[in-house]
Amino acid sequence: MATLPFSRPCSPAAKCLHLVRLGELTSRSELVEATGLSQPTITRAVAALTKYGYVAERADLALSRGRGRPTIPLELAEPHAIHAGISVGTQSTYIALFDLKGRTLRSVDVDTAVAQLSQDDFIQHLMAALNRLTTGVHRPLATVGVTTSGTVTGNGEVYAPNLGWRGVEIGAQLREQFSVPVVVTSAAAAIVGSEIQSTPSLGDESVMALFADDSIGCAISTPEGVLPVSVARDDLTTQGLIDSINIDGIRTLHDAVTDAAHKDTTRGALDNRARQLGTLAAKLSAEHAPTTVVVAGSAFIGDPLAPAPFARAVREAGASVELRMIPTHREVVRDIARAVALDFVLREPLAVAAP
Repeated sequence: MATLPFSRPCSPAAKCLHLVRLGELTSRSELVEATGLSQPTITRAVAALTKYGYVAERADLALSRGRGRPTIPLELAEPHAIHAGISVGTQSTYIALFDLKGRTLRSVDVDTAVAQLSQDDFIQHLMAALNRLTTGVHRPLATVGVTTSGTVTGNGEVYAPNLGWRGVEIGAQLREQFSVPVVVTSAAAAIVGSEIQSTPSLGDESVMALFADDSIGCAISTPEGVLPVSVARDDLTTQGLIDSINIDGIRTLHDAVTDAAHKDTTRGALDNRARQLGTLAAKLSAEHAPTTVVVAGSAFIGDPLAPAPFARAVREAGASVELRMIPTHREVVRDIARAVALDFVLREPLAVAAP
């Protein structure tokens, strides 16, 4: 059964792979306890994962406990295949190759102003850059994931005004070029996905992401998968901030943060945006009841003073959610590229061709 991007592990194989991947060593009996599945179901799932090269037995570490068969620990194997993640930004796009553990094998930043290229030209740039990155690796490419600003519909169409994209279907050309499964999601959805992939729990604790940068986006985890949350607040984007300041010579967030000549105006606008983002986060939390809200983007990390008024506004609005911020731009692009690169194989491990 097909699942939505960043769904929590549903099949027995996906549940077992999730737990084995995040642990050092585990056993079949521990998987039975952690998943609540029967011993025969776990045995079949582990056998399938072993056949596909995802899981390996450590017979050298077998433990004998009285009579009966010894307990043979399991660990994540080293599949030969690799996974590509692409994080599309307004001025720069990050492309990386990852192994199943999530380790970065190679990466490159492609400095291209997306809105200045036609959609086809940009996609050709992406495919050429990914081809260059995989050259000489001598490992098969198993999946490709793409994350962008804006929103992505269920059929993969991207709507990102800051990129000049309205209904762009980027996945089809990548599938045709590389002949592998391709996942396309929003940056906000990939932030939630990164949280799910890195948390050992198989529970349904809800996570919401609020991304505020050149665009603004929101997504939340549900039992069915990660779903977009509509946020029509262009005034809280970088351009919205610059428009509210309305001073010649202040064209970027860095200009606004470092300006000394009009500090009352710029600082007031920055603080006002931070408070409004906090109020928005509290409102969305009240509507969707997440356990945790993860925030990311230049609105939070490009202005060192923004997190404090943001958090105060959340608390003053009565929200009691846990707040967490991804502290650097590099961590954001790396985490979301990794999450979207691994999404399909972690959701549907047995649907990815064995290397």
